[in-house]
Amino acid sequence: MAHFYGTLKGSREITASRTGTPSSGIVTQCASWKGAVQCTAYIDEEGVDCVKVEKVYWQGCGEALLLYDGPIGGLQKGQTEVFGSRDSRGK
Repeated sequence: MAHFYGTLKGSREITASRTGTPSSGIVTQCASWKGAVQCTAYIDEEGVDCVKVEKVYWQGCGEALLLYDGPIGGLQKGQTEVFGSRDSRGK
C-alpha cells in the first residue's frame, strides 16, 4: 500500500505519478543544466515520516549540499533541523 506519493508536472498538467511504501520510500529529482535538487521521503527509525532535501550533481554540474533532513510537517521532540550542511565529502 502506498505511504508516499509523488507527481510530475512539466509544460502540461500533472503527467505522471509514483508511489512509495514505508520500506521503499520515494526519491524525486528536479534538474537543469546547472545542477539538481533531490528529495527523499522516508520513515526514520522512530517511525516518523521524514524528508531529506539536497542539492546534487547532475551531469557533472552543480554542488552537493544538504538543505534539510527531518520530519515532514514539523520537528518532533528531540529532533533538530539540519539546514545548509555540506555533504560528507566536504563539498
